[in-house]
Amino acid sequence: MAEKEIKPFWNKEPTEVLKELNTDNEGLTSVEAAQRIKIYGPNVLKPSKRLTTLSLFLSQFKSPIIILLILAVILSFFLKEFTDAIIILIIVIASGILSFIQEKNAQDVIAKLLAIVQVKTKVLRDKKPVEIPVEDVVPGDIVLLGAGDIVPGDCLVLQSKDLFVNEAILTGETFPVEKELGIIPADTPLAHRTNSLFMGTHIVSGSAQALVVYTGRSTEFGKVSERLKLKPPETEFQRGVNRFGFFLMEVTSLFVIIIFGMNVYLKKPVLDSFLFALALAIGFTPQLLPAIISINLAHGAKGMAKKKVIVKKLASIENFGSMNILCSDKTGTLTEGMVQVKKAIDIEGRESEKVLFYAYLNAFYQTGLKNPIDEAILNFKKFSLASCKKLDEVPYDFTRKRLSILVQIENEVIMITKGAISNILEICSKAEMSDGKIVEISTVYPLIEERLNEFNRNSFRFLGIAYRKMNEDRTISQKDETGMIFLGFLAFFDPPKKDVAQTIRKLNRLGLSLKIITGDNKQVAINVAKQIGLKEPKVLTGKELQQIVDEALLVIAPDINIFAEVEPSHKERIVLALKKLGNVVGYMGDGINDISALHTADVGISVDSAVDAAKEAADIVLLEKDLNVLLEGVHHGRLTFANTLKYIFMATSANFGNMFSMAGVSLFLPFLPLLPKQVLLTNLLTDFPEMTIATDNVDKEMIETPQRWNINFIRRFMIIFGLISSIFDYLTFGVLLFLLHASTEQFRTGWFVKSVVSAALIVLVIRSRRPFFKSLPGRYLLLATSLIMLLTIILPWLPIGKLFGFVGLPISFIFVSFIILALYVITAEITKYLFYRKINKI
Repeated sequence: MAEKEIKPFWNKEPTEVLKELNTDNEGLTSVEAAQRIKIYGPNVLKPSKRLTTLSLFLSQFKSPIIILLILAVILSFFLKEFTDAIIILIIVIASGILSFIQEKNAQDVIAKLLAIVQVKTKVLRDKKPVEIPVEDVVPGDIVLLGAGDIVPGDCLVLQSKDLFVNEAILTGETFPVEKELGIIPADTPLAHRTNSLFMGTHIVSGSAQALVVYTGRSTEFGKVSERLKLKPPETEFQRGVNRFGFFLMEVTSLFVIIIFGMNVYLKKPVLDSFLFALALAIGFTPQLLPAIISINLAHGAKGMAKKKVIVKKLASIENFGSMNILCSDKTGTLTEGMVQVKKAIDIEGRESEKVLFYAYLNAFYQTGLKNPIDEAILNFKKFSLASCKKLDEVPYDFTRKRLSILVQIENEVIMITKGAISNILEICSKAEMSDGKIVEISTVYPLIEERLNEFNRNSFRFLGIAYRKMNEDRTISQKDETGMIFLGFLAFFDPPKKDVAQTIRKLNRLGLSLKIITGDNKQVAINVAKQIGLKEPKVLTGKELQQIVDEALLVIAPDINIFAEVEPSHKERIVLALKKLGNVVGYMGDGINDISALHTADVGISVDSAVDAAKEAADIVLLEKDLNVLLEGVHHGRLTFANTLKYIFMATSANFGNMFSMAGVSLFLPFLPLLPKQVLLTNLLTDFPEMTIATDNVDKEMIETPQRWNINFIRRFMIIFGLISSIFDYLTFGVLLFLLHASTEQFRTGWFVKSVVSAALIVLVIRSRRPFFKSLPGRYLLLATSLIMLLTIILPWLPIGKLFGFVGLPISFIFVSFIILALYVITAEITKYLFYRKINKI
């Protein structure tokens, strides 16, 4: 598609752009917005991948093998073999319908779940501010933006207040860019368009009212994504599925060529040989794997939603189950998250009303990031601000780690700065004592150190307050943060959650290692860690991290429990180091400073109360910021992964054994062991019970540790259990041919019955590492298995059985078959015991 040129709007007066878009400062009406979304389309970079019902149904028949089979059916019609052609076509359609029903249900479940955590933005509609999904934003909308919001389109700034935007996603520039109303030349590079906001960037601090000019693929971000065709990185689970798919494709291709060639060489009918080879290929290939994966993931997502865990990206469920390291902040996750002011004191340790009042002014007038610290200050004590007036602000950022407010108190103009102690002390040259005396800051360092030690001993979080009297200034900038007077401290406390120590022990028992990543002081982090059960935590600070090269971090990172005093860039670096070591890493965060780490992690986890940018970056959203909720999610992730692997074990081992047996015996018999339609019916009936696998019970040991894809393990399992199946298949052939002297129809019927019943029974064996009688299957799996076995046994006597070429069997064969099946199950159980305890350790 040709790249659409973006016409400059940053070089025009706002009134001119408003007129061009046929809107005004009060925004659009609902009717106008509805008309425009028809013209411009949804505000997305690419159309939704959700298929229509018809498209989804047709997609079930797109595999090359199915297409070849349908062509063969058409050929059968031309050769006037109508009955066989119709039966084969019905089976193919029936199989497609089963797969379609599963995928449709999965699709509907996910659509409902995504609606719960939909990212929204505030716009003016019908002259009122309302929240709408980002997808519904159209050119001409007036958007209202604040800290943490994602910019929903390319916009022209109409009003701004201390507005700073992170544009790294477009420009690569790490530091936030200040935005303000203005007109700039048309040829201004994107990174310097200070009056414009761009889709996909996010507000770091301040607020704005902006006019949406372009949406979707017409935006700057849309241009980049269209040009680069960016795709999200494959998850660990998707890589595993792809490797498994290539493995099956290689085996199946070889299978078809050899069987077809040998049967033609033995002068058997070419069309029958071709259909037989195709039917065997279908029988060997776990056709329902996409549907089974979809329904397993959707069932897992539904179960997780009941536990307040919303899955945004289905494949991340498997990663959730495979996750062995969780990186998380401590505030609100390990602690109650309800930060409260403990006290406001001066340098000498005395309660100070002035410290509290100045902190209140700073928190009340700041318009940047909404945070629990400011809420705690405002809730601790109320002050009258009748004689106060805000003049200007320098918003908080993660480099300075401080926030300055310029305020007029009666006739005095004062700049008040609040922030991390070290970042406050570096801009102070003097300090104020309890009696109001101003002294050199260097003379009170021992007192400051004494206060800090006291805070650390009591696990208090703390901030510093400084001020500076200004002249007639009405604006301030970062350059003014110098020569200030240190006033005192604010101490906060946030106690650990009552049951968090027990929850962490449960995570450890599940093979999940917790690493705390926090911007808090090292000693505070250590004290909290000790309270939650980490007796001797190993700590690495941000300053120490900066001095360590990446290669050394790979060696150190696994043993570190706490990364303290870290900056946003450190978080991403830590996650990358842990991933490079082969871990599946989850990162839990809810702030603007967590976005890069959320993107980098295998599983990005956020909470519903997080800023929009963090929620958008996450794969999984928790409706409560609680490790117990996350624990439930991990549990369901592993259930889903275990049930998906069960299907693969069942399908590959049973199918491989049956198809290998039929392929081999077809070379020695003067007739095909099963007709193509009988092979397809076998495949359909054996797949049916496995469609209920998502609801199956899972043994405790299958979810105690993280599970990973292992193609070598699957291949070994398939070959060993497939060969066991083949041994009893050939035993059945021998009984039919040499003991019962079966006719061609009796041979096919007997082999069909034994094949389906044994495949159904072996499901109950393979689904668990325990003996089958010690691990009960799920209700639906047991019911489906029982019904299929019953149907298979009586089918030869039903009228429909004759259409498939089946005949009634003598009682003697049924009796012998039960003996063979019993021996098969016993042998499979012994093999399973040896496989998991001895063979697989080799």
